[in-house]
Amino acid sequence: MMTESRMRTVDYNLYYGDFRALIDVTINIPVNRITAIIGPSGCGKSSLLRSFNRMNELIPGVRTTGEVFLDGENIFSKDVVELRKKIGMVFQRPNPFPKSIYDNVAYGPRIHGIRDRTILAEIVETSLKSAALWEEVKDSLGKSGLALSGGQQQRLCIARALAIEPEVILMDEPASALDPVATLKIEELMEKLKQKYTIVIVTHNMQQAARVSDFTAFMLTDGQRAGDMIEFGPTTDIFTNPEDSRTEDYISGRFG
Repeated sequence: MMTESRMRTVDYNLYYGDFRALIDVTINIPVNRITAIIGPSGCGKSSLLRSFNRMNELIPGVRTTGEVFLDGENIFSKDVVELRKKIGMVFQRPNPFPKSIYDNVAYGPRIHGIRDRTILAEIVETSLKSAALWEEVKDSLGKSGLALSGGQQQRLCIARALAIEPEVILMDEPASALDPVATLKIEELMEKLKQKYTIVIVTHNMQQAARVSDFTAFMLTDGQRAGDMIEFGPTTDIFTNPEDSRTEDYISGRFG
């Protein structure tokens, strides 16, 4: 079932000062699939996710060893602005800018030099349609993004990420702050988006991981350190026939 990889890490370690947050992580992220990263709190899920677009570098005292590749290129040799153009990020809590819906989506393209109003309007419409939000907001694009419901705000943030035409979309607990109806919309949206994008999602919700992902990575902490990659494979295998007893214990609710 494994397909061509879009991103991969090789013996990747991440330290916050003296604390080793990720331990020799090697993983292949398949192209045009949804990969879920699961595990108990503090196991390094978000640290790994934020490694893919080098967001951890914003934290003082962070250092890394090992390699991370995007389309075969080492991301640490790439310009970080260009890297983040290729790898979009959606956070746990919706975080629209205090701007209009239109300006939220047009923000990224403008940063990258697009000024033509016709082109910007096309990008805004296309991105909002891709995020399944266009029909709800097309007549109120001048309205503040902060005036939308929580679920709409999160889809606006997804549209904002799509507007710069990334290859990869990182999602850090994208539905944890949403109600069940809004969560379902985000999950349905992810299923559509994987036709064009590679998606990596961190989730505490194992039912969500089982529903939406094609591949699952299970991480664990040993108490002194975090970030052990215990098992990675097709989601059906991880949830029905895991190779490691610790994976089975976590999925069956024996710990975590």
